[in-house]
Amino acid sequence: MNHCKKLLLSSLLAFPFTTTSQADEGMWTLHDFPSARVKEKYAVDIDSSWLDSVQRSTVRLDGGCTGSFSSANGLVLTNNHCVWGCIRNLSTDENNLSDKGFFAAAAEDELQCPGYRISVLHDARDITDEVHAVTAGKPEKEANEARKALLSRLEAECESSGQLSCESVDLYHGGQYFLYKYYRYEDVRLVFAPELAIAGFGGDPDNFNFPRWNLDMSFLRVYENGKPAETPNFLRWHAAGAGAGEPVFVSGHPGSTDRLITVSELVQLRNQYLPLQLILYSEFRGRMLEWAQSGEEAARQVQQRRLGIENAVKVWKNQLSSLLNQEQMARKAAAEEELKAAVAASPELAAKYGNAWQDVDRAIDAYEDFFLPYRFIEYGQGFRGELIFFARTLLRGTREVTKPNEERLRTYRDTALPGIEQRLFSDTSVSNAYNEMQLAWSFQKLQEWLGPDNEVVKLVLGNEDPRALATRLVNGSRMGDAAYRKELWQGGVAAVEASNDPMLELARKIEPYAMALRRRYDETVEAPLKQASEQIAKARFAVLGKNVYPDATFTLRVTYGAVDGWLEKGEQVAPFTQMGRTFERATGNDPFRLPESWLEARDRIDPATRYNFAATTDIIGGNSGSPVINANAELVGLAFDGNIHSIAGDFWFDERVNRTVSVHVAAMLEALKNIYGTQRLLDELVITQ
Repeated sequence: MNHCKKLLLSSLLAFPFTTTSQADEGMWTLHDFPSARVKEKYAVDIDSSWLDSVQRSTVRLDGGCTGSFSSANGLVLTNNHCVWGCIRNLSTDENNLSDKGFFAAAAEDELQCPGYRISVLHDARDITDEVHAVTAGKPEKEANEARKALLSRLEAECESSGQLSCESVDLYHGGQYFLYKYYRYEDVRLVFAPELAIAGFGGDPDNFNFPRWNLDMSFLRVYENGKPAETPNFLRWHAAGAGAGEPVFVSGHPGSTDRLITVSELVQLRNQYLPLQLILYSEFRGRMLEWAQSGEEAARQVQQRRLGIENAVKVWKNQLSSLLNQEQMARKAAAEEELKAAVAASPELAAKYGNAWQDVDRAIDAYEDFFLPYRFIEYGQGFRGELIFFARTLLRGTREVTKPNEERLRTYRDTALPGIEQRLFSDTSVSNAYNEMQLAWSFQKLQEWLGPDNEVVKLVLGNEDPRALATRLVNGSRMGDAAYRKELWQGGVAAVEASNDPMLELARKIEPYAMALRRRYDETVEAPLKQASEQIAKARFAVLGKNVYPDATFTLRVTYGAVDGWLEKGEQVAPFTQMGRTFERATGNDPFRLPESWLEARDRIDPATRYNFAATTDIIGGNSGSPVINANAELVGLAFDGNIHSIAGDFWFDERVNRTVSVHVAAMLEALKNIYGTQRLLDELVITQ
């Protein structure tokens, strides 16, 4: 293949909306960061010491967000919406921290967040050759089993050699494998959180839109041995923040993208997965809103959860719209055909990888035959709620841990057990009423989607009404008691089997069917998809080299760009909003209601202070709470959202309109000083001018 065609194909595969490779695209691993490209475009030198400092200063909230150290004493900055679970667990009907906000005026006032864990990436080791060697020449099923066994063994060996926790990381859908080594903090405490009314100002109408006026920030602190942890790597705050056109970088843990999957896989998402998710969660949102009217506890239980559901529905709606866009899908199909043609043109590549796309299609066809039973029974759409989740974890987990580590389901491998135990043992607040509502609704959906004559539906419901069954199961269960869960887990199979807890009895009923679906999925879908995806990744490397970034995998990435607006329907969108406009948009009613703290402090706020801003950086879910930093590795903003165009970023990136939305550092400092009076926090931050 000549050089010009190689460049064209690289552009199509990685940058489908631009004609050059200079778009601000890519969630890059730190071990393959394109420093030369950044220097060429922005005249900024990003060297290994810069990347290492940012790596040690960026943290992962293992529940699904990002944060960054803001001091040498374990202070962590993240989004308010990333600590909703903590706030809910620390709240009561009489003391609702979502309504009131929270600030620990002294160290002893910082409150522990039940079940929270924060991880910091320390090191990574390439294990690609080992993984590919153990699967070479094996049929799909045997290769899949060998791959998973090896990863479990390597993780366990990695952890046995030191104090770090280890996770295997799959990049390029099997093209590369790494062992990532993390330092973990399991004592996480709440330090500061503004009221939900201002952290989520604008609610669903403003979500994924810009201009925005949100103070979506909070502070946590990590502790070790009962004291604030020593964290010498942290980000200094640049008081002036980011300016228009300034190059900026986002470091964080983007959850997942699907930019490198095949067109057939995108079609499966479009035709099956996304429609199901949209229907179910739109209905569930309605059920939540209805239930919220039943009392104060119900209203508090759904106060934040409703925003999360609305966010998910908006994401899936726009992802589906994106996949229905013929032009975008045509670009994706053209890129795939270019790659397949390049493989077919080489006898060597064709012999190795030519059948990979057919194998993907075979796996997708197999999945269609049991997609709904798998989603509702094994995946759990028909059994929603914490109580049944705990029961299923106890039942399956105690059985799995009796097996050798390498023979278990990967969910219960040795290195995963600390996280499972933390969730089981954490004394989080469990609402029986909310669980009852969830379980009843999911039983109804189980019956509706699988049909009343389905064997599992008949086994679960019998002659009972779904609501009555849910009430009986929830009210009779002790799964909400952390001490009881710990007793059962530590007692193993014998203790779990001896328990007559109704949730465990339900779990026992469905487990044979769930495990049969799991085995069928592993053998007929996962195994061929995994092997075919690895072959496509190797084909891509052979044709393009490694100039294409991997899909996001909730592992540390850095993306680069600049502060900039965009052209929307012929009108230029400015990159900044100002704090003073917040009061103009306020209506006094949710979701545009300002808390009393803001109304009282209005005269103390500089109305011209930059508030939220847009940048061309490439992010996705999981980047929530990511620090936005400048060329000097100083904090200039806090990522909390994208614009509506960024939702399609799961599949492709359009630099013309995709934007990250962040809280400007100037607004955070203004609020901490003149609204909330958090001098203790301000004194702890290292602020540069």
